[in-house]
Amino acid sequence: MHQALIDRIDPAAMLARTRAWSEINSGTRNLRGLSHVAGLLADAFSALPGEVAMVDGDAAESVAADGSVARLEHGRHLRLIVRPNAPVQMLFTGHMDTVYPPDHAFQQLTWLDDNTLNGPGVADMKGGLSVMLEALRVVEAAGTPQLGYEVIINSDEETGSFSSARLIAEAARGKHAALTYEPALPDGTLAGARGGTGNFSIVVRGRAAHAGRNPDDGRNAVVAASEIALRLHDARAPRLAVNPARIDGGGPNNVVPDLAVLRVNFRPGDTSEIERARALIDDVTKTTAMRHDVQVEVHGSFNRPPKPIDEAAARLFALVKHVGTALDLDIAWRDTGGVCDGNNIAAAGVPVVDTMGVRGGAIHSSDEYLLVDSLAERAALSALTIQRIAEGVLL
Repeated sequence: MHQALIDRIDPAAMLARTRAWSEINSGTRNLRGLSHVAGLLADAFSALPGEVAMVDGDAAESVAADGSVARLEHGRHLRLIVRPNAPVQMLFTGHMDTVYPPDHAFQQLTWLDDNTLNGPGVADMKGGLSVMLEALRVVEAAGTPQLGYEVIINSDEETGSFSSARLIAEAARGKHAALTYEPALPDGTLAGARGGTGNFSIVVRGRAAHAGRNPDDGRNAVVAASEIALRLHDARAPRLAVNPARIDGGGPNNVVPDLAVLRVNFRPGDTSEIERARALIDDVTKTTAMRHDVQVEVHGSFNRPPKPIDEAAARLFALVKHVGTALDLDIAWRDTGGVCDGNNIAAAGVPVVDTMGVRGGAIHSSDEYLLVDSLAERAALSALTIQRIAEGVLL
């Protein structure tokens, strides 16, 4: 039975799609490019049953270097619902955005050798989207009326999925399993447990004064922001990484600065560390505000909860490994500090394998590459996994 699925896979079509999608810049802030890619994806995924819809996400905000808060515009998100009343329900997710803006030098596709394609988004994750589509196409061709599913392809994953998080959570509701198409490592290793992440912009407003004539009349926002950064950094622990990354603010040497914006990233290893970090942020900002007589505003959130490997996730990983064995693939996984939409899906209580995409590497750099033979390989892995889930092995 599995050979019939594999025989339907079209590697040439997969490569052609990947190249066509990757040749269009779709950086998260490039709304025109995202719209172009979204149109191509909508046309391609229309080959599946169900109706493709392009939906708006939630509002998100951005804190500028001057402390002002502005609405952050995002592209629309693709949603496809197939057989919502079927007894077995799955979720498939991916993202159409990349980290490369239109003015980035990395825009072209280049063959490094016969099996290695270098280009923006070829692995992360235009190639993964092609794998997802091909797997679903061949499963549909085989006939799986007992399987229903949703496909979500968002436009803001690379910047945290702030616009699409609620959409993903809604789509995850009631699903038996999920597959996400981030790239695997070059040797095919999958990501297992993941830590979480939270990004914050802490705006400190002080009072300007002459640095020589009347400095005591001023309230130094840079000093207060620095104290917050140091105190947060000192609270790091084995299960909580804290990275104060930047302070915007200040001005001429003879002026006490009245504004500073601290950017800080947290990486919690479990949910208890999120609660500790929240309490820490609240305590540090309040006590620093009082000590320096400044105003402090905190913007941001823990947008990616940690993703542990619980019993249900372990069963799904075991299934993928078993399917890999049938394809002569040695599927392994390891924990990682990176985050993705798999974190959010797991937080909704759905087991997920989130690196079902192509084998590739050097993502988020101009050396990003795709191993072309992994297109068909990973489509087969997904298709057989989906088929086994449709047969009820996880119920």
